[in-house]
This record gives sequence, structure tokens and C-alpha cells, in this order.
Amino acid sequence: MINSNLRTPWQPDTPIPLPEYPRPQMVRENWQNLNGWWDYAIQPLNSTSFSAPQGQILVPFPVESQLSGVRHQLMPHESLWYHRLFDLPELGDKRALLHFGAVDHECQVWLNGSQLGSHQGGFLPFTFDITSAAISGQNDLVVKVIDPTNAGRQQTGKQVLEPSGIWYNAVSGIWQTVWLEVVSQTCLESLRLTPRLSPQPQLEVIARLGGAQSTKPLPIHLVASIKGQKVAEASGFSDEPIQLPVANPLCWHPDHPHLYDLEVKLGESSAPLDQVRSYFAMREFGRKKDEKGYWRFTLNNEELFLYGPLDQGYFPDGLYTPPSEAAMIFDLEYTKKIGCNMTRKHIKIEPLRWYAACDRLGLIVWQDMPNGGRTTKDMVVLFSFTAGIHRNDQHRLKRFGRQDPENQRVFREELKGMIDHLYNVPSIAVWVPFNEGWGQFKALEIGEWTKRYDPSRLVDHASGWFDQGGGDFQSRHVYFKKLSARIPDDRILAVTEFGGYSLKTPDHMWDEDKKFGYRFYNSPAALEKGYFDLIEKQVEPLIPLGLSAAIYTELTDVETEINGYLTYDRKAEKMDANSLFDLHQRLINWREHKSVTQ
Repeated sequence: MINSNLRTPWQPDTPIPLPEYPRPQMVRENWQNLNGWWDYAIQPLNSTSFSAPQGQILVPFPVESQLSGVRHQLMPHESLWYHRLFDLPELGDKRALLHFGAVDHECQVWLNGSQLGSHQGGFLPFTFDITSAAISGQNDLVVKVIDPTNAGRQQTGKQVLEPSGIWYNAVSGIWQTVWLEVVSQTCLESLRLTPRLSPQPQLEVIARLGGAQSTKPLPIHLVASIKGQKVAEASGFSDEPIQLPVANPLCWHPDHPHLYDLEVKLGESSAPLDQVRSYFAMREFGRKKDEKGYWRFTLNNEELFLYGPLDQGYFPDGLYTPPSEAAMIFDLEYTKKIGCNMTRKHIKIEPLRWYAACDRLGLIVWQDMPNGGRTTKDMVVLFSFTAGIHRNDQHRLKRFGRQDPENQRVFREELKGMIDHLYNVPSIAVWVPFNEGWGQFKALEIGEWTKRYDPSRLVDHASGWFDQGGGDFQSRHVYFKKLSARIPDDRILAVTEFGGYSLKTPDHMWDEDKKFGYRFYNSPAALEKGYFDLIEKQVEPLIPLGLSAAIYTELTDVETEINGYLTYDRKAEKMDANSLFDLHQRLINWREHKSVTQ
């Protein structure tokens, strides 16, 4: 259980934490944020109704977190109940939608005594149409949550009930924004945005509908603009691809992250049934061979070396949930400040506003699928990795906690859900279905499916450990030995985890009696020298030999892991940011620097 009172510099907004509109690529004006203080109770697992409040919890902070005001680790034999009242106006001919950004792990929801439904899965959003259960005036909302964490086999990321080392505290209950929207009887339900630069630059838009006439094609009108100037418009029908031409596009790149605004109207444009604001970028990810025959990652058909940190997305006070939008953006701005052009979101799916910030700031994202099944504490599995043994992940599935066909089905369903949820995000370049064998199964097949389902992005099918020879990357994790040149392979070479250099920082640590890292230093100067030696003597020489991406562990300390550029509380930088900027930019622009190519 959490034994630290470590805090970041930020406080939650009051009276509504995280008050910003939570879906930046499909914005409506008429909405209500339900974050804030709710009643809560911890009850037996099999309880069927909310008995009586035991106190108040600050939504959307997980019940285990300091900022929730509760700090209770939800156990597998318990259930967590939420309750609050909210007001609704007379709906008339409108509908009301209740949205949950994410609830970990399984929940049931009631409104005014009527059960709205249930949801499983702790990382993806879900919505209920509450029109028939809602009343004008005061409404009564109840949510029940259960979460076995790693006692189950669901997707959990790095959450465990007994945290240590690289495994962190559990996150249970509501951890992203809860909100209401009032919409027309037939409304825009989703957009699918696909930019293409060739043969002609254009944006393909598929608008899907929800509500009364959702099965009938209705007119859709699109208007694109940039910096307030209209650049394109097109019309078509729902459920059909509409091609929006974008002449002379300003392409998105980490050095110039141009974004286009998009207005989408349903029905006649002069009197639309529904309309939303969105945005998109003109960009294209791919790969091509360089003059020596090495595969290279490309952006807009130009070679680009990628360098950035592993980002776990944990905060000491909010755990999965940042104290505020400013706290969330601070991490990304620091990543840019030290000269990086990418970040790897490690086995967690963030709120959509995190990705919007990456789009705006110019950070390419490698997006992991949160792992489930069984984590590889098994010594046989660990030995296989350190010895370089590449197991076949279609056999001995019990070792990975994936022997149950239903468990495999849920993983596939949630992988598809993640891709659908994040498909429109311009900055996401790579999908990572599996990491270090955690719950891994049939990675070759799943990597191939991922590539077919979203051919606009690259795939790292098995990051780090049990490579099955698929995907677009030869993806290595190297901690205990020197970085080395590629094994002969027809894929892009990427070191997707390395480093983990560690420094204790008194007064900024989760637990000053415990520490985890891969190499320890006793002063900031020694750490900085060790880090520069690592980059200059091991990473730089590999770039001319085909290395196309490197991901350092990690952005911040996390609990007892102390190998971040930043401390866990985000109050101290362990190395000089200007020096890091110059070093990292030298990697990214390696062709311009003779020291790398000699």
C-alpha cells in the first residue's frame, strides 16, 4: 500500500478537477462535467446496492491515490460504490449521453434506480444513452466498481496489489473524466480521419451516426481551415468515405507541428442536426531503405531518427490521473525541452487530451497496448530473456497467463478498441501489442492483424523480449550489456528500452529506503557523465549502422524506480536540460554531425 506523501507542485482545479472538454477531436458546446466530490462506500464484492456513504471521493482520482481523499487499496473481495446527484434541464426532443473516460476495471451503472448497463476494461471510454432514465431536475447516479488487479487476468499495465521494483500501485475506479452531453435525436457518433499525402494530398473522413436515423445515410459537410483561413471543403454522406482535398499541405513534423481545424456538420449546413469541431494533421508514417540498404523510419517520406523517453504516466499524488492539465502538459513540454522528438507511452492509454498535447507540441508517440495475462516474474522467463533465448509464444501459453481462449478474445477486442479510440491522433506512429512477454501470445499473428487493420502506422509486435520475427521493427531492450549492431534482419532496428541510470534524490523520493534501477550513481555530475558516455559511445556509433530509434528509460522516477530524467514529484531535474537538448538534437540530426558518421 502507498506509504508516501510525495506530491507534485500542482493542485486539482476546484470545484471541478480537470474541467477541460475531454474529447478534443469531437467537440460540442453543450456539455456538463461531473468531476468533483461524490459519495463513496467500500462494500463486499457481492453487494447489490449502495448502502450508505462512508465519506466523499474526489472524481476522477483513483481510490488508491492521495488526491482521491480516500487512499484505500481496493481488494479483490471488495466493491467500490460511487453516488452523486446532478441536474438536467428538460430535454424536449433531445437526448442525453453519459460518458465515462475510463473506469478500472468492471462497473455497473444506475440512474434513478434504473440500471443503464455495465462495462469491462479499465482503459477505454464508454457511453450510456440516459434519455429514458433521466428526469428534468435532480437525477441520482450510482456506480459500482470491482477490480481484482493482478489477481485477475485482465489488462492491468504495471498495476499490482503488492508493488515493488518495476511494478506499481494499483488503480481502481473512475480515473478519467465523467461527463454529460445533450444531443439531437440523430447525431454524429464518431469520426474516422485518415490523411494521405499521395497520390493527391487529402483527408478521408468517415462520419458515423447514432440515434433515431443512424441507419439512414444523411448529408455531411466538411470545412477545413488553418490559422483561421479556410483551405478546403467537401460534402458527402454518413457511413461513406468523403475525400477532402488539401492542396499544398503544411505537413506535420516535430519541428513544425501544423494542425488543421475541421468543422463537421450533419444535415443541411444552414440548419444542421448536429455539428462538432475537430482537427487533423497532414502526415504519413512509413519506412524506406537508406543508401546502405538499412531500413529507416520515415515521416512524410523523409528519414527521421527517433529519440525520446519511456513514459509510464504515473503521478505520486494522482497515480494514473494527473493533478491538472498543467501537470500533464509539463511532462510533454519537458520532453521537448531536452531535445526529444518522440515518447513511448508505456502500457497505459492516456486521456485524449494527452495525445492532443503531443499533436500540438510535436511529439511522435509509440503507443503500447496495456498488458494482461501474467507478468513475467517467472525466473525461467527472465533467464530466457537475459540469455537471448527467443521463445515461441504459440506454446506454453500458461506461462504467459494466456491459456484461456476467452482471455485471448478480450485482449484482441480491447486492442481493436484502443486502435479505434486513438485512430485519429496525428502523433501516434507505432502500435505496440506486446512488451517483454507480459501476457504475450501469437504476437506474429496479432502484429499482422494490427498492420492490416491500420496500415497507416507501423507495428512493433513484440517489444524487447520474445521477438517472433514480425512487425516493422527489430525491437531490443538492453540493460545489462553493451548496445551492439543489428542481427541480420529485414526490419528497422530500434532499441526500444535502454539505460535506466539511477540517482537517489533525498526529499524527492517515494521511499528513501528502497530503490530500483539498472546502474546507480552517487552524484548528478557522475550521472550526467555516465549518461553522456552511454549516448556518445554506444548509441551514436550504431546510427550509421542502421539504428533508427532509441528509447531511454525513463522520463520520471516512478515509485521506487529512480531512473528518471525527473524526480517522481517533478520538482527536480537530475541533469542539465540544455546539455541534454544539444546531445539529443545531435542524435536526431545525425547526418549533419561528422562525429556520428566517423
